[in-house]
Amino acid sequence: MFEPVIAPSGTLLGLLQRGRGDGTLHALAAPRAEALAALNHCVLSDPRHDWQVENRSLYYARLYLDLHGGLGEIEAHLFGAEDLFDTEENRTGLALAVLGHLASYGRQDALTLLRRYAATGTNWAWALDELALRDDDAGLRSIALPVLDRFPAGAEGDAELASAVRDAFEPRPWRLWAEDRREAVGARVRAAQERGSFDRWQRQMRPSGPRPGWSVQAVFDWAQEGLERGTVLHGPAARCLTAVAGPEDRPLIVEAARSGPDGARCAALHYLAESRDPAVLDLIEAAAGSDSRTVAEAAVAAFERMCGEPAVDRARGWVHRPDALGAAAAGVLACRGGAQDATLVLGALRETVRSAGPDATALYTLVDGAGRLGIACAAPVLRHVYRETASSQLRGRTARALAATDPTFPTGFAVECLWDCEETTREVAAQHAETGDVRVAERLRRLAVDPAEEAEVQTAVRNRIGPDLQV
Repeated sequence: MFEPVIAPSGTLLGLLQRGRGDGTLHALAAPRAEALAALNHCVLSDPRHDWQVENRSLYYARLYLDLHGGLGEIEAHLFGAEDLFDTEENRTGLALAVLGHLASYGRQDALTLLRRYAATGTNWAWALDELALRDDDAGLRSIALPVLDRFPAGAEGDAELASAVRDAFEPRPWRLWAEDRREAVGARVRAAQERGSFDRWQRQMRPSGPRPGWSVQAVFDWAQEGLERGTVLHGPAARCLTAVAGPEDRPLIVEAARSGPDGARCAALHYLAESRDPAVLDLIEAAAGSDSRTVAEAAVAAFERMCGEPAVDRARGWVHRPDALGAAAAGVLACRGGAQDATLVLGALRETVRSAGPDATALYTLVDGAGRLGIACAAPVLRHVYRETASSQLRGRTARALAATDPTFPTGFAVECLWDCEETTREVAAQHAETGDVRVAERLRRLAVDPAEEAEVQTAVRNRIGPDLQV
């Protein structure tokens, strides 16, 4: 998948791509044709860097409703020739999810498109999951035969059908079809359900894959063999060491962490970090400078998981390092440091934004740390991250940090956050937005009665404005 091209944050398209609340507000004030063009661009060219964790579908669906937008562009995207060749879920997943939300709001044209795509489209399973949540029994029964026709009769087709039934995210359609009296529907789905259950039982009774022997050296050998095959087993091997290692094995484990083969060394580092061995911090520092990238990354990962004052104290000495261990040390101070570490966390936050930009992965923990430690002078850089990041997840965490550090947040960003694409961000806004703003009062009323809104957001709304809200 190509990285999405994100427009500048000051443009309508850039705001909508980021899922910012200001995107909706600007779209409603813009010429309708311009707003719909930007909206369709976002839905047909998914702007998310990580489509599996970032939300946009409800945000875009609500804007379609507010703009009274048609679905012609989505229809052309779903049923174009490209659907036959590009089978990746991320090409059509956002459009299908938007249709699902529109169907839940009563848009019959969206429901019709979902049924049609489930019957003929490549990403049919996603469409079927959307229908499972929104369609009635009659609608689901009407697409049973087209879906089942995807699996030709015979051993191979029956096996694929059993796998589809077993792995379905939403089982409702399959359960409904299993009760169908038609031989080509009910009998076939019931047989697939039975086969899927049997396959699952077989996997549970006969787990596949190699397992280590019951000794420390056997675990090290297993970890090394896995690394040579291209399978990273540091974590599982460390857990196995917890089960088999005794006090008498510590010299062997420490030596492996100091100079063993890469697989064994990584497993030993993780084990010693988990057990808070007094030698592990020195071993991590040495491993972080290793010529082996695998060992260096494992050392940093092991340190990031450590708790306790010795790890925090060592982080204070490592935070100025210009490498991955220095970045990890800043993250440890952000998550577990005290008030005396605020200056170090702030410095790391500023340097990360300056050197890596507003989308750097390291910002997640640093932003959280700025909020946790209440670093008021971090507000300017937090506001910059909020405006510029393309990640709605990072923006939401930044909003939470601003709520703890920026006295202007209730009358500023908190207002637009009520329209944000992430429910956790809307929840923060509902807790902090200044209700004297007429836009806030009206938006809170709408969120309180919107059937598609998350329960946590509605709870925050009702807790904030009390039982006398007139809805």
